[in-house]
Amino acid sequence: MSTLDKYARNKELLFWAQGLDPVNSLRATEELIRNNMGLVRSIALRFRDRGTELEDLIQIGIIGMMKAIRSFDMERDTAFSTYAVPLIIGEIRRHLRDDGLIKVSRIQRKLGVELMKARNRILSTDGREPSIEELASLCGVEIEEAAMALDAISPVTSLSESIGDGDTQLTLESRIADEENDIERLSDSIALGQAIEKLPTVWKKILILRYFKNMTQQETASLLGLSQVKVSREEKKIMAFLRQELVG
Repeated sequence: MSTLDKYARNKELLFWAQGLDPVNSLRATEELIRNNMGLVRSIALRFRDRGTELEDLIQIGIIGMMKAIRSFDMERDTAFSTYAVPLIIGEIRRHLRDDGLIKVSRIQRKLGVELMKARNRILSTDGREPSIEELASLCGVEIEEAAMALDAISPVTSLSESIGDGDTQLTLESRIADEENDIERLSDSIALGQAIEKLPTVWKKILILRYFKNMTQQETASLLGLSQVKVSREEKKIMAFLRQELVG
């Protein structure tokens, strides 16, 4: 099957997997997993010799694949395999971290910071959330390497720690965590990016001005032609939306 045919087949299967018919949904999910087992296995192989059997890692990776199937946005022009990579890696790494079997290398941590800086520059200049494929290309690494590096720094980096430089510091995670202390999973930068992508245009603008350009509510209101009270109310809605997207 050609790459184009596989892309089209994945889209068709995702449509059925996310549908309401339980029988077709199960069949489509099973076929998607079978068709993408090579991807799961290749990622699991990167984590062998960490104290967990390869077959167990593959089964854990499948859980990440199933999460990708459930959450994939059919309207986005993104290959399913590209979308699934971070979720598969994240699921395996979380398992290994919980068991104390994984260590984060200095190189991975450095790459993670570079990727986050690149992400922040695009958010600040273009007002959009870059894909992990784009970030990997900018930093000259494979998608899998980028996903592993981003996931590697997410539990280590404090939600209140600034990653960027100067006026482009990343502070959104800390702002959300201050309001909802029980949602530690907001540290997952990839999931956060995917949630931000779903925001309405006005909410994205408020988010960028307030948390990536560090403007006050009044400055944001003036720039967008809104009242300060309106901005304040919309911020609360944004935080509630992100919390719901990230922790369910």
